Amino acid sequence: MILMAGMIGTGKTTFAELISSGLGSEIYYESVGDNPILPDYYVNPKRWAFPLQIYFLNTRFKTIRQASKAQDNVLDRSLYEDLIFAELNHEAGNMSKLEFETYKDLLETLMQECAPSPDVRPDLLIYLDSDLPTALSRIKNRGRDYEQVENHPELFDYYKTLHGKYQEWIKHYTKTPVLIIDSTKYDVHDPQDAEKVLSQVKEKLLSLEPVAV
Repeated sequence: MILMAGMIGTGKTTFAELISSGLGSEIYYESVGDNPILPDYYVNPKRWAFPLQIYFLNTRFKTIRQASKAQDNVLDRSLYEDLIFAELNHEAGNMSKLEFETYKDLLETLMQECAPSPDVRPDLLIYLDSDLPTALSRIKNRGRDYEQVENHPELFDYYKTLHGKYQEWIKHYTKTPVLIIDSTKYDVHDPQDAEKVLSQVKEKLLSLEPVAV
């Protein structure tokens, strides 16, 4: 199982589709378009931060369980990076201390469920790196109204802080093997760039296979 990770706007879904196609595997998408809470969160984060975090935690864990029933699946968002968003919401005053502690306890419980089982524990996390201007440009181009800085100027500081938190998070991440890809260097719609990305992924997966003795 491969998990994609990275800040909003780094191209997780696009890269996940390339990788799943190249490996002949199935892709599992993050629940965004049908998320009933996300638009409300951007309007009133103090009211909706905790329900949103629980919603994402629940859907991502269920996705991992579902994906674990088959081999070599790709998930376009990881459970492990959820804490970044919860910390950001807590620091911004959108989640109370009790809500944050409750969330962390539930997250740790679900992670412990993943850890002992080879079928549920991911084989590889692919982290998509990007500079902030590129991420903001991609967010603008995909056109979700509630994500747009032009419509919600306060989101610029949110995205800037989130970008910094992701940079720190990946430095200390140890839950699974990691492959870091600079998503600004590749246009996955270009066949040569796509092949370069797939080669990196295949080489990394090969290096993780046990050596016969």
